[in-house]
Amino acid sequence: MPTAVCQVCGAMPAAPVTVRGHQGMVVIMKFLKREGLFCRTCALASFRDMQADTLVLGWWGALSVFITPITLLSNLGALSGIKRMPDPVAPGWRPPLDPGKPVFRRPAGVLALIPLCLLGLVMVAFPVLALLGLAVGPSDRDDSGASTPRRDYPTLTAGSCARNDETWPAQDLKPEPCDAAAAQYRVYAPANGVCEAGDYVPYLMYSKDDATYLCLRPLKR
Repeated sequence: MPTAVCQVCGAMPAAPVTVRGHQGMVVIMKFLKREGLFCRTCALASFRDMQADTLVLGWWGALSVFITPITLLSNLGALSGIKRMPDPVAPGWRPPLDPGKPVFRRPAGVLALIPLCLLGLVMVAFPVLALLGLAVGPSDRDDSGASTPRRDYPTLTAGSCARNDETWPAQDLKPEPCDAAAAQYRVYAPANGVCEAGDYVPYLMYSKDDATYLCLRPLKR
């Protein structure tokens, strides 16, 4: 049974190998592919050259930032197959390609560590920020979804009275005795979860459990 020969140098044995590359050019991009029958030496040279070029030229575009890591990782599968190939046992009609130094021992590989480190920092930053957000907890929001300043809120209870030291819709509510001249509103819990027309809705943080809806009815003077 005839043995496949390398299409580059003619050495045997050879096997089908596909190595991919990518170039980002700001607006456009280029997808590269080198495939064919290669001996182990020529296949390794093709992998290293394509991987090194992609490490340097693959990042220069908005989409290329995401495509380049995928391309680099997909080539690792090709490298695994190349390493399983036996060394050539029969020389060919021309010298094989020079594999040169490993990728990260070349200037291109060293230069590529910059975008790789930045990409790694971004990938680590997202889960870290998410965890910090969970640890800090959600910001205080009113019923409209607007953020409110975080501070210590006094507790209002149904049946008590309160005043507002701000102008609505801003809220700075304080409990007041119902017979005090400063009292402006009577606090009540709505039966159906909806305040009556003309009444006000305090932030949930004014309730005892930060989750119970209350209503403020203006006191008639």
